[in-house]
Amino acid sequence: MYNRIIRQLPMALAGACLLALPGLAGADDRQRPDLSGTYNIATLTPLVRPDHVAGKLNLTDAEAQAIADHWRTNLAKDAVPSDPDRGAPEKGGTDIFIPEITAAAGGVGGYNGFYMDFGSSSFKVDGKWRTSIITSPDSGQYPPLSEQGKQRRAQLGAFFRENSGDAWWLDLEQGPYDDPELRPLAERCLLGFGSTAGPPALPVMYNNLKRIVQTDDYVMILNEMNHDARIIRMNAPHLPVEVRKWLGDSVGHWEDDTLVVDTTNFRETPGLSMASGELHVVERFSRTDDATLLYQFKVEDPNWTEPWGGEYPWPASNDNVYEYACHEGNYALGGILRGARILEEEAQARRGAANPSD
Repeated sequence: MYNRIIRQLPMALAGACLLALPGLAGADDRQRPDLSGTYNIATLTPLVRPDHVAGKLNLTDAEAQAIADHWRTNLAKDAVPSDPDRGAPEKGGTDIFIPEITAAAGGVGGYNGFYMDFGSSSFKVDGKWRTSIITSPDSGQYPPLSEQGKQRRAQLGAFFRENSGDAWWLDLEQGPYDDPELRPLAERCLLGFGSTAGPPALPVMYNNLKRIVQTDDYVMILNEMNHDARIIRMNAPHLPVEVRKWLGDSVGHWEDDTLVVDTTNFRETPGLSMASGELHVVERFSRTDDATLLYQFKVEDPNWTEPWGGEYPWPASNDNVYEYACHEGNYALGGILRGARILEEEAQARRGAANPSD
């Protein structure tokens, strides 16, 4: 009995020391705010400040109403039932009524207003309508790319182009359709597009629900799109640098009543466009009232010349988060690769016809 007590003393003393360290469990017994709940982050406020409101942090009531009216009118037009006897459109996609999202479905008519969920208005912070989510730099724009970032952009630009119906990649050492693992993560249903799961977590054109479950040791954020689940370990060290994750390694701690989440250890292709594996994101979650969180974030990455960040509210929602079944990963990916093989065969045939002696 005596020996067992002696052996347990070092463990007991170590536990007492850990509890005494600031920021670790037991160091502060105050009742923290409960962030648990479901939130709908859909908003008409863009990430980047539009040129027509350059230099303005806030909108007037009239400007905010005009934006809401514009989207309501255009989405209503795009949601009008189609004529079942119509012929093939000259041009597909949603750009007929919504020029802001011409890239949706690659212009082939895959989406219409039924699928869009931008929200119904811009958002307010401190009682004022905002012109953009980004607030730092003051311009509301991304900071300039660094030389490393420019190289990354050039690599992406050389590899991905609009589908012109021709195998433009035929003479490249490796084309964008040579292997399914060369396709974008969102297309392969590995991550949602537009950094929807984050970090930073950003609004996109649909599936903007977030479900937070909070305990003393973990905070989980379930993202509607691709059912990505971020597990935030509280009061913990980061994983070793060689351990890399799609959503990074997130650790959290409390600063008064604000949950601060520090995320590093990303893979080389994070969900945030143009970011690198050295991405570092700090997020802050705080309650502004019983039904709203204020979400703030700061991005540091060597692909930009300086840090940047922003903020926007997460309003509570009574909606349920249903399963997100990503069909593209089930059958369309095979169609993409088969289509590329057909284009390559056609291009080879044209070359053979133009050079019959080869």
